[in-house]
Amino acid sequence: MAGYGARPPFADWPNGAKIAVQIVLNYEEGGENNILHGDAASEAFLSEITGAQPWPGQRHWNMESIYEYGARAGFWRVHRLLKDLPITVFGVATALARAPEQVAAMNAAGWEIASHGLKWIEHKDMSADEERAQIAEALRLHAEVTGAAPRGWYTGRCSMNTVELAAGAGEFAYIADSYADDLPYWVKAGGKDQLIVPYTMDCNDMRFAIQAGFTTGGQFESYLKDSFDVLYAEGVEGAPKMLSIGLHCRLVGRPGRAAALARVLDHFKAHEGVWFATREQIADHWARVHPPVARQHPSQMDRDTFVAEFGGIFEHSAWIAEGAFALELGATHDNAIGLHNALARVFRAASPDQRLGVLNAHPDLAGKLAAAKRLTAESTAEQASVGLDALTDAERAAFEQQNAAYTKKFGFPFIIAVRDHSKASIMQAFQRRIGNDRDAEFAEACRQVERIALLRLQEKLGI
Repeated sequence: MAGYGARPPFADWPNGAKIAVQIVLNYEEGGENNILHGDAASEAFLSEITGAQPWPGQRHWNMESIYEYGARAGFWRVHRLLKDLPITVFGVATALARAPEQVAAMNAAGWEIASHGLKWIEHKDMSADEERAQIAEALRLHAEVTGAAPRGWYTGRCSMNTVELAAGAGEFAYIADSYADDLPYWVKAGGKDQLIVPYTMDCNDMRFAIQAGFTTGGQFESYLKDSFDVLYAEGVEGAPKMLSIGLHCRLVGRPGRAAALARVLDHFKAHEGVWFATREQIADHWARVHPPVARQHPSQMDRDTFVAEFGGIFEHSAWIAEGAFALELGATHDNAIGLHNALARVFRAASPDQRLGVLNAHPDLAGKLAAAKRLTAESTAEQASVGLDALTDAERAAFEQQNAAYTKKFGFPFIIAVRDHSKASIMQAFQRRIGNDRDAEFAEACRQVERIALLRLQEKLGI
């Protein structure tokens, strides 16, 4: 759920492009459910037939002819519109095997042909072994039909095992079974770093085939233009993204929708700094500019390692790390802000006496422990960062006087996130906060403890 957060990486598209436009043409016609293909029922997905249902053991003539339109007419209309652009085909292997002329046209246009699986069917109920076998057969047939192994994979109607199985099946430059971002990102899958180049459900002509979707070509056109304009503006402001567009031969290949697509392309081409690219090109660029970076993953640590690594983030209070480990940790906690939230939850939920114990675990600023070099490494570095390890005699005497007065009044040492301050501002905070009542100062000291913890995590994790 975390993703790139507020600081997405700079895409650095070629030639300083403000946006990458990635168009996918799904070639599924001939790979859909059909008892002629050995399937149990007819197809019922993404057609002009509202509310279509599978017909067990029967052919569905209307459904078949709609898919047939995509191969016979729709593909060629879209091909005429896009043949001079670098686009990606998501090709179902059995559909490609039934479309030699279309495959020849794809290759002649220089389009990337990625794998869209063996058949255009649901995979959610398949066993991992069955799906693995289908992936292997898809790769074999794809290479046989197109002349080259695919470098990209998209199942679409996938299972919870799909990404892991696909990543383990071949050296894919990318997998597209995700809708989670406007930029590529790395995951661990198939025992390695696997690049994900997300796809789209919103900028997709499939919405002509669902009840909550587009009715007219104008709606499709308006939505794609708005999507482009927002992402283009973000690119102008210094944060380029990728606009992913999904098309289907039997849907956008209809005349009234193809007209809208043509107007959309004209709108894109009227802008400077637009990179039309295949998914393969985007993946290769990303792998070169933003390769995977090895870093700590706290959520994947065992308990002992986690506590050893983070038990000192709240001074001498390993029990806080133990409590955080017992929470629901995930990838969203594998950065400073996320992990800090987990640790702070335990601290905030603790009793007043437990929190007081944490406060009292902190040393005096420039106090006796510092002089005796008995501070933790973290505290030593923090105090040194503002020169508290190199005070004049007068400065040391002033700090000792303030420490004594503060501790006598409140019953715990003065705590402040020194990395946010200078010697002068620390002394000013001393003088200001000693005027608080105990409840107010206890709350302020707890806030400072949390702030110190965050700064320590940011330094430790670097993110």
